[in-house]
Amino acid sequence: MANRLDGKIGFPDAVGLYDPAQERDACGVGFVANIKGVASHGILEDAYHVNSRMDHRGGCGFEENTGDGAGILTAIPDTFFRKIAGALAFELPEAGRYSVGNLFLPTDEPLRISCQQTIEQVVTAEGLTFLGWRAVPIAPKTANIGPAAQAAMPFIAQLFIASPTSDSEADFARKLYIARKQFSARLQPLVPDDQLVYACSLSPRVIVYKGMLTPGQLFPFYKDLTNGDYETHLAMVHSRFSTNTFPSWDRAQPNRFMSHNGEINTLRGNQNWMTARQGAVSSPLFGDNIEKIFPLVEPDCSDSGTFDNVLEFLLLSGRSLQESVMMMIPEAWQADVNMSAEKRAFYEYHSALMEPWDGPASIVFTDGHAIGAVLDRNGLRPMRYVVTGDGLLIAGSEAGMVTVDEANVKEKGALGPGQLLAVDIAEGRLYHDTEMKDMLAASQDFSAWVGKINELDDDLAKAVEKLQRMRAFGYTTETMQFMLKPMITDFIGRLRPSVRIFV
Repeated sequence: MANRLDGKIGFPDAVGLYDPAQERDACGVGFVANIKGVASHGILEDAYHVNSRMDHRGGCGFEENTGDGAGILTAIPDTFFRKIAGALAFELPEAGRYSVGNLFLPTDEPLRISCQQTIEQVVTAEGLTFLGWRAVPIAPKTANIGPAAQAAMPFIAQLFIASPTSDSEADFARKLYIARKQFSARLQPLVPDDQLVYACSLSPRVIVYKGMLTPGQLFPFYKDLTNGDYETHLAMVHSRFSTNTFPSWDRAQPNRFMSHNGEINTLRGNQNWMTARQGAVSSPLFGDNIEKIFPLVEPDCSDSGTFDNVLEFLLLSGRSLQESVMMMIPEAWQADVNMSAEKRAFYEYHSALMEPWDGPASIVFTDGHAIGAVLDRNGLRPMRYVVTGDGLLIAGSEAGMVTVDEANVKEKGALGPGQLLAVDIAEGRLYHDTEMKDMLAASQDFSAWVGKINELDDDLAKAVEKLQRMRAFGYTTETMQFMLKPMITDFIGRLRPSVRIFV
């Protein structure tokens, strides 16, 4: 749900040129990552510079100190949170087996306590171990956030959860996903219009700090981000401009796995198809719990939030992050005569599963194990990058977001239409567009799978031809089902005894 400037939740009614069905974002995005996965506080500081230098890509209201939204996504800083856990009198398991989520909760204390109790119950019911709560230290006066942002500001708390010892990190992430979907669906209808329940993040690998802020206010507002013990190997930032949306604390980005600059022009069709698929969707990884995560697309999301919902579902359904992004944002493959047969088969196969989420869109994405950027096939949004000699990848909407000595620049460039750039942190390797896509296209025999789909298409064509002939002679499917089929079945039933005697 969303806090508007007037303190109400949800979208306003359509009026004048505004239509709540046309919610869009246009913003600044960027990230800084150590290709080898080496964590430091310096990456956090570089990310702050990136976001601050994209201030012109963000927006603000009639108050210059009330921003449309700004935020940062980082890897969970293990050393930092272990010290906090010690102060709160509980221990954390090894990295990847616990989660720290940032949640927006009601400012009304009795209601907040009730919400927290419900969240704890849901977490326990899903087989997870609740560890504790922490009020996130904030400094609204130091950050000088505007009156409108303060009026809509929720209570910000951190939720600590541990994984059952038998679970893999992927299993743990799915249980967290189910728990978040469950308590969000249960609490949102119970919270009044002037309050908010929203999980910014709940993951074993990444955490999101965001709000209705300007880029320059983000670090002064969240005291955690200026703590020297807060170290990360990657940091994604976002400066939001509510082109035809309303700013709110929850609509600020990064979302849970991505940030977006641009607009998803095919949004309504994409949403409708995802809703339609809920009747048939299944996954061995979710099993009977699949219905607990419905609706797949959460209500009152912008186009960016909706994209993030679907990306999260694809990722937790067993696909890699890079494959999920390629599936949602394919390049223009249909008429590309120079494309390899393997890559064409990859796109053709996935086109039967997912419609393209067409932009203009520039998207940066991460799950803590990989980080990258992609442009949609129109290529109408900027995405520039620099690789340094000391192993940093800096990418975003602008050139020169971080001051880098030219002698330390190993490579720099810009993504073109449909191109992708990604770092695999585990491998410590940067993949450019062609090598990443060729590797994913060769990971399965997509050509054989496309052949199976074409066989089904041939069968469907024959069925359509048969239906056309039936119509030409005045037959309908009802005639076949309720008249001809019973007649034939009854005739064979009567004939069969005499046939047996004859034999």
